[in-house]
Amino acid sequence: MSQIDIEDTILSETKAGQDDIENSKLVPVAESIRYRKRAQSAEKKVESLSEQLAQAKSQVSEMAEELDNIQVERKLMRRLAAAGAVDLEAAVLIARGRIEGEADADLDGVIEQLKKEKQYLFGNDKSTTATVKRTAGAKDRVTGNQSILERAARKAAATGNRTDLQEYLKMRRSFV
Repeated sequence: MSQIDIEDTILSETKAGQDDIENSKLVPVAESIRYRKRAQSAEKKVESLSEQLAQAKSQVSEMAEELDNIQVERKLMRRLAAAGAVDLEAAVLIARGRIEGEADADLDGVIEQLKKEKQYLFGNDKSTTATVKRTAGAKDRVTGNQSILERAARKAAATGNRTDLQEYLKMRRSFV
């Protein structure tokens, strides 16, 4: 074989090899456009899902902070009620203002300090607990489902006394 024949065979082999490589790497245009659109939509989904994840994480952190605040407020309410706070809402607001900046606040110390500084928020008698007082319209019931009105009526009927009758009539006016 001559020099020229060898060069022609080498050139023809390299061209054939390049054609095979190019043919194997080439993808039809319609299919490549479809792949590109799928890739772009996948990237958009990734972006939207990452935004949703960031929003969910921020909501979780906000909720956790709210939960911590609610738990602290409930602890304060319980301890202030046990300490005999008359105006529970005002006492809770003042105590929360004092412990707001501190991470590990001493609730008992804050309540004691509040008792010393704002005595009007707490009851004078330590033996009584904070209970709800009945209003004028709601009357206490006597045992055995006998109301005060019925008891006054029986007393007026039994004694026949005018003052007992007048007392019964006065009570009756408030109920009827």
